[in-house]
Amino acid sequence: MSRMEDPDDDLKVTPPKTWATGVPAVTHAMQYSLSQTSPRRTALTLLNLNQGKGIDCPGCAWPDPDPKHRPMNEYCENGAKHINDEATTRRVAAEFFRQHPVSELDEKSDYWLNQQGRLTEPMVKRPDSDFYEPIDWDEALDLIAGELRALDSPNEALFYTSGRLNNEAAFLLQLFARAFGTNNLPDCSNMCHESSGFAMQETLGIGKGSVSLDDMHHSDLIFVIGQNPGTNHPRMLSALENTKRNGGEVVAVNPLPEAGLMRFKNPQKMRGVLGRGTEIADQFLQIRPGGDLALFKALNLLLLEAEDAAPGTVLDHEFIRAHTTGFEEFARQARELSWEDVLSATGLTRQEIEQVRDRVLASGSVIACWAMGLTQHKHGVATIREVINFLMLRGNIGKPGAGVCPVRGHSNVQGDRTMGVWEQMPQEFLDSLEHEFGFTPPTEHGWDSVDSIRAMLDGRARFFLGVAGNFVRATPDSEVTEKAMRQCRVTAHISTKLNRSHTVCGETALILPTLGRSDRDIQAGGEQFVTVEDSMSMVHASRGRLEPASDRLLSEVAILARLARRVLGDDPDIPWEGFEADYDTIRDRISRVLPDFEDFNTRVADPGGFALPNPVNSGTYPTATGKAVFTCNEFESMEPGKGYLVLQSLRSHDQWNTIPYALNDRYRGIHNARRVVLVNPADLDELGIADQTEVDLVSVWHDGVERRAPGFRVIAYPAARGSAASYYPETNVLVPLGSVADTSNTPTSKGVLVRLEPAASAS
Repeated sequence: MSRMEDPDDDLKVTPPKTWATGVPAVTHAMQYSLSQTSPRRTALTLLNLNQGKGIDCPGCAWPDPDPKHRPMNEYCENGAKHINDEATTRRVAAEFFRQHPVSELDEKSDYWLNQQGRLTEPMVKRPDSDFYEPIDWDEALDLIAGELRALDSPNEALFYTSGRLNNEAAFLLQLFARAFGTNNLPDCSNMCHESSGFAMQETLGIGKGSVSLDDMHHSDLIFVIGQNPGTNHPRMLSALENTKRNGGEVVAVNPLPEAGLMRFKNPQKMRGVLGRGTEIADQFLQIRPGGDLALFKALNLLLLEAEDAAPGTVLDHEFIRAHTTGFEEFARQARELSWEDVLSATGLTRQEIEQVRDRVLASGSVIACWAMGLTQHKHGVATIREVINFLMLRGNIGKPGAGVCPVRGHSNVQGDRTMGVWEQMPQEFLDSLEHEFGFTPPTEHGWDSVDSIRAMLDGRARFFLGVAGNFVRATPDSEVTEKAMRQCRVTAHISTKLNRSHTVCGETALILPTLGRSDRDIQAGGEQFVTVEDSMSMVHASRGRLEPASDRLLSEVAILARLARRVLGDDPDIPWEGFEADYDTIRDRISRVLPDFEDFNTRVADPGGFALPNPVNSGTYPTATGKAVFTCNEFESMEPGKGYLVLQSLRSHDQWNTIPYALNDRYRGIHNARRVVLVNPADLDELGIADQTEVDLVSVWHDGVERRAPGFRVIAYPAARGSAASYYPETNVLVPLGSVADTSNTPTSKGVLVRLEPAASAS
């Protein structure tokens, strides 16, 4: 059963849950934690997780409450699983690799690979070998340095990272890459919130959200769009509970009903343990995938018409006049909207949309939160621009309880970008690097994740360094990505645990094991801490508490500093050895490169950290015009056509990014299986497919290539009509490399046309 996940012969389907968290979440978190490590280590990690002088959760990027009002147990079920999955006492040492050739490991599931435990020593797979073997650190880093120096051009190298990286290591990674001579810094943002960044930069002049937790708590109305907080960032449910307790309302917009947005049973409150908990969504719009742009265009038309009916009472004319440009052209286009097109694209009724309008008119402050359900579509950038149009009409930018809130799904993914991990950093940042370190960074834009795959395929890129993450499984078009990686001369991964990217090897492949967020980090200058930035621009410290999994682990900072020193020598004059010895010295240099990090070391000593300023909250819009920009956005309905459905990929509840912790999705009622596809019963009737039939999922792109994901069990589920949903990374194989969002180049993982065929194995 090549590349298949663990067999699903024990598939069990139960009714989807109508509430999230409660005592079962605590039980599941403790069960998983204790299956990985001891009660003592579990207590040590959890009591320090998200505390003022403790460990920042390596899971999601949801912000922490003020330390004065922070509970002792400031973590969620999935955060507890994630930290103790890292803190596991299971080990992967040299003997493991002697017993398991790479070809065998490549047939194992993501779940199996992760469950083997923490990596303990550097390993190398040499050319023509099918086995990893031990290598000491000096030889490993010398090997990599030699390969980098032998490249014909620095642009043949790729330096990838995921959001798990801390600020200090991220700053060193981009500094190393640019001093080496390339801007090839693809990262996980390319696959998730890149559409948010492009849309907000164009319209507001910012790349980050503008709201705080206090804004969330006191907003009159919050939209949660294309997002499943109950699984992907469960602590957000506590914030929404506060919104509701303070009299605010919530509108959920999603193709699937999500348990956490129905009712939340907070396990830290008596009403969450013994009572019914808190109903979260006051209105649920079960929208068709990709219909969000049409929805917000319709809402904007309704607001313009409400202003026509009662002039001066609906729109914030003072805000529009003083702070925006482009309103007249936007309004002209908005009035041309066809309701027939809107209802077709959204699958909603006009009455439902008008009900939302009435909620907006009754609200003095509105926040729009969104995640991958908006960004991973061809028109993802246009959709977010239209959401911003919607907020600006009533002045819901830059005032208390209002604003934009793109919810990042991975700890410090936002911080990595702040530190310069982007292939398109502005000239101002590059000039600051030059002034501080005395070299001239390259100005030509580098390759993002999608273009990096293309570069590996055609031989323009021959070296790949992955710092954290699981590039092979996070990216689209899995077979194409794997072919691309195997064409590299060298692939090297700085990792804590085994994953698929270690089994898809270049000619030479290295595994460089590193400290986890939970591990103590002792360097020549003493015990170190690192910093992260959360989804609401708070920067704070994280301090590991556990003894490292092996005495042969190096921190990410140490690995990058030692490698850079070997590759670059003393030219330019960058104190790599000093950076490794004392991370304060890195933060001192960051404070001189980045304008909002003055006195970095002093300010981050506060247990709550410090907030990076957002210019829109002081009425400043760093756009070309100095004002916020209304935009005109066209939409096309995703019409799957007869026999096709629009597939969206998603996480199961027992999953973090590409790695499942179990083969269950408790809230959706799926147990002991991952190769399932959720389809509305009415669509199954039209397709003539019975519930729990085994099918192959087939996507077709205009390149004429059929992409097939075999052996999925169909589950009748209350999904939006015309849609299907299935887990990633198993369905990444169906996402064509060329199917990307306009402008942002983000893979369209939420909008893939598929058909369901009888499984080849069953025929």
